[in-house]
Amino acid sequence: MDGARPAPGGDQLWREADLGYVLILPSMLLWALHNQAWITVSRLQNTRGKRQIVDRGIEFEQVDREGNRDDQIILSAILLLLGAMYLPGGQHIPLWRTDGAVLLAVLHAGPVEFLYYWFHRALHHHFLYTRYHSHHHASIVTEPITSVIHPFAELLAYQLLFSIPMITCALTGTASIITFEIYLIYIDFMNNMGHCNFDLVPCWLFKWPPLKYLIYTPSFHSLHHTQFRTYYSLFMPFYDYIYNTMDKSSDTLYENSLEDKEKELDVVHITHLTNLQSIYHIRPGFAQYASRPYTSTWQIWIIWPVSWLSMVLTWVYGSWFTVERNVMKELNIQSWAVPRYNFHYGLNWEKEAINSLILKAIWEANKKGAKVVSLGLLNQSQSLNGSGELYLQKFPNLGVKLVDGTSLAAAAVANNIPQGTDQVLLAGNISKVARVVAASLCKKIIKV
Repeated sequence: MDGARPAPGGDQLWREADLGYVLILPSMLLWALHNQAWITVSRLQNTRGKRQIVDRGIEFEQVDREGNRDDQIILSAILLLLGAMYLPGGQHIPLWRTDGAVLLAVLHAGPVEFLYYWFHRALHHHFLYTRYHSHHHASIVTEPITSVIHPFAELLAYQLLFSIPMITCALTGTASIITFEIYLIYIDFMNNMGHCNFDLVPCWLFKWPPLKYLIYTPSFHSLHHTQFRTYYSLFMPFYDYIYNTMDKSSDTLYENSLEDKEKELDVVHITHLTNLQSIYHIRPGFAQYASRPYTSTWQIWIIWPVSWLSMVLTWVYGSWFTVERNVMKELNIQSWAVPRYNFHYGLNWEKEAINSLILKAIWEANKKGAKVVSLGLLNQSQSLNGSGELYLQKFPNLGVKLVDGTSLAAAAVANNIPQGTDQVLLAGNISKVARVVAASLCKKIIKV
């Protein structure tokens, strides 16, 4: 028709688009990356075991329970989407408004912190604690991912509480994109930091008088998880000071947590990476995969360029790194990984470099006072080092006992033979493990 308006072009459509609405998905992706960075850094620090607040290992049940934090990210995205679509004043908001930033800060320090304090205290009442909050407190040794491990009803209540300043800014016409982004990152940052099992706020900075009332530390929140009756505040402890729910030992614990505590090792297991996706299954990797047996999933294959990049970075790094630390009764046990993958062990020109890496790890374990060093999987292969004989020749006066894992592998095989079996056929190469398995079965009066 002659009088019809021409269809808007691409530039015009982009100018008319609601930038706040468009940025919801990128914001959630940024949030996911931010969370993953905290999880990785926290777990790498805790595996070193030098500055832990609670000097305990992470229980396997906790790793299984704290599988992922997708629920929180999805819930946040839904609430932001609903606000951008239906909340008055939530559409076409500007990039920045100073009055909105000031209002949001005041609302957080006032109503949000105050309501959270009393809501949190209520959650510690027996009725609510046993039904909701005890799930979160099952983790004594906290990690960044612990901050979002709550029942859905409790998680929704927190999200609505955090929404108060944003909703108020939207309704009063003072909302802005940058203010909202900073606020969301602030909440995420403080949640992650508070649930780390090590302190990172410098002592000289924290002793500045106003700061100790405006920011909590991981050691403060750690006391909450170990004693349950102190520190109910969200991020600003001044309500704990007002209502006398501080702990007298908090300052001492905070100062002690900043000191490096080099503990003597008992056992070190030197392992290696397997295929390109295996790096996501170690504990500093993706939390949702760390507690599961290895499986190749479509999500992992999608990020194969990152897998290749991680392989290059680990190869360039050129040193072992700690992937696991456990304390079993009096034994301090660590697992170290050589930054090489399965296919590296089949390359003749890599053997010298791999042996050099393992030698460095053995020597470092010896310096740290380890009593036993075990070589896992391909690190103790006959073709690489003669089941560890090469290292004994290099270090004839080694103070640590070097074992190749044969006994463990043999025990795993022998103990899986069904009861009542009287004959077993062993097929394949006659390896050291096979000989130990055969000897073990013969002792059980089983024909091999």
